[in-house]
Amino acid sequence: MEAEPSAPRSPKGCGGGGSVLLLTGAPATGKSTVARIVAERFGRSVHVEADRFYGFVVGGYVDPWERGAHDQNVVAVEIACDAAARYAEAGYVTILDGIFIPGWFFEPAIERLHARSLDVSAAILRPSVATTIARARARVPPKRLPDEVLERLWRGFDDLGPLERHVIDSEGEAPARTAARIVDALQELAA
Repeated sequence: MEAEPSAPRSPKGCGGGGSVLLLTGAPATGKSTVARIVAERFGRSVHVEADRFYGFVVGGYVDPWERGAHDQNVVAVEIACDAAARYAEAGYVTILDGIFIPGWFFEPAIERLHARSLDVSAAILRPSVATTIARARARVPPKRLPDEVLERLWRGFDDLGPLERHVIDSEGEAPARTAARIVDALQELAA
C-alpha cells in the first residue's frame, strides 16, 4: 500500500489526533530555514529537524548517504516521525523537516504518521540543482557535502510523478516568501 499525503491542511482542519507537515527536499534547499519560519507563524508549534536524530548516534555512525547506512537511517527516520507525532497528538502545529526521498523514506514516514491517526501534508522544496549546489558550497563541514553526493540526493526529488503536486519551486525566492506560500496553502484548505 503506497502512502499518499493529503494536500496541505491547516491544523484547524484536522480530524483525529493532529497534523504534521512533512517538509522535505535535498540538502541546502532551505528546509530548516523555511520550517522554522512556518512554525513561527502559529501560536503553538514545533519544528522537528530529522537531521538531529542522526547526530545522536555515537558509536558506529555512518554518513547517511553512504552504503551501510540504511539501518541507521530507518531508525533515525522512525524516531523523528515518532517525536513529530507525539507533538502533533499534544496539539502542536508540527513541521517535520528532513531528507525524506520518495521511494526510500517519504512513503514510510507518511505511513508511520498516518498509523498514528494524524493528518499529514507534504511540501517538497526544489530550487534548481545549480542553486542547491551553490548554497551547499557555502556551508561548513559537517553540513557541507561533496557536489556529487548533493546532486545524487537532489535527483531523488526530481521527476516525482504524482508527488509533483507537492513540489514548491523556491528558485530565487526568499525563505520568508516560501514559508508564506506554505502557510497560505495550509490556511486555504482549512477554510
